[in-house]
Amino acid sequence: MRNIVCTSVLLLFTVAMVAQTQKVPKTDFTKMYLPVWLEAEKHCLEVANAMPEELYGYRPTPESKTFAEQLVHIGYTVELLTKRYVQGMEVKPNTPDASTMSKQEILQLLKNGFAYTTEVIYAVEQSKLDETCVMYHSGNTVSRAFAFFYVQDHLTNHRAKANLYLRMNNIKPPSYTW
Repeated sequence: MRNIVCTSVLLLFTVAMVAQTQKVPKTDFTKMYLPVWLEAEKHCLEVANAMPEELYGYRPTPESKTFAEQLVHIGYTVELLTKRYVQGMEVKPNTPDASTMSKQEILQLLKNGFAYTTEVIYAVEQSKLDETCVMYHSGNTVSRAFAFFYVQDHLTNHRAKANLYLRMNNIKPPSYTW
């Protein structure tokens, strides 16, 4: 009986320790938003992986971004827009040069940008989400919680362009699963 009690206490302690170390967003909004964000990340990385590296320099028109530039723009601005609009930080654009980056470097930039925003989703407090900010391009005043939707909308816009570049090169894009 003593071994059963000790084993049960150890099991409860282990479960409690695991529960403490598992990340859970701090707000109802971020708990709801996290799976949407993670799906957007997954889909974007699938699009990035679908294009062969030799076609990363593809651009459909002279004034269009290349496929690589679309992805670098996503990877860089996910973090920049999160800092600016969700966290309220002063940041200045300094986009990396996609033409000097390999496919693996671009994928890593994307992963880093997504990881940054994901960490903010886990850590942000409700008081920060309740603050307002003025959107740079539109001049609209929105909550910082709403700004998460802007970050995602911006990445979706550029991911959709990259998706079209796949089709223009006779590559079947990954299926949209959301």
